[in-house]
Amino acid sequence: MSEAQLAELMDRHEIHQVLLRYARGLDRLDNELVRSCYWDDAIEDHGHFVGTPDDFISWADGTTLMFEATQHAILNHVCELQDQDAYCETYYHFSGTTVEGPHFMSTGRYVDHFQKRDGEWRIANRVTLVEGTYDVPRAGLAPSPSTAYTPDAPCQAARDRTDVSYHRPPRPRSPNQD
Repeated sequence: MSEAQLAELMDRHEIHQVLLRYARGLDRLDNELVRSCYWDDAIEDHGHFVGTPDDFISWADGTTLMFEATQHAILNHVCELQDQDAYCETYYHFSGTTVEGPHFMSTGRYVDHFQKRDGEWRIANRVTLVEGTYDVPRAGLAPSPSTAYTPDAPCQAARDRTDVSYHRPPRPRSPNQD
């Protein structure tokens, strides 16, 4: 493999990591992590919102807090590299669960302009194309945390840095002793 091919693979990997950090940050309400995905002068055009990264994060906080839990899935991803710029299209799937339902699902695409500055890739501009929104009835969900876990072994899923995904190393519950 040539040095140029290796550099291209690294660039593609780093861009994909930004997308994954973005999704994780939104789902864990980790605003610092979401913010690390954008350049200061970026514009986020996200359906009902158009503005700066900081204003977007405040807006997204208010939107996602209406859900008990959210998941942003990053799906198909194509990336066209042009020196220090990259033009990407990434499909997403968003779901949000509420206490009583119905739950919410959205599908669409992130159309991004990434820039590499001082050796780091971040979003320079984004247009989010929401292509579908759906109410999902409450059915077939996993047991609630109150029934799946005991007071001695509370649910390790959280929407902040107490979530098990931040533990180093992850701390599993003790196996049940019957």
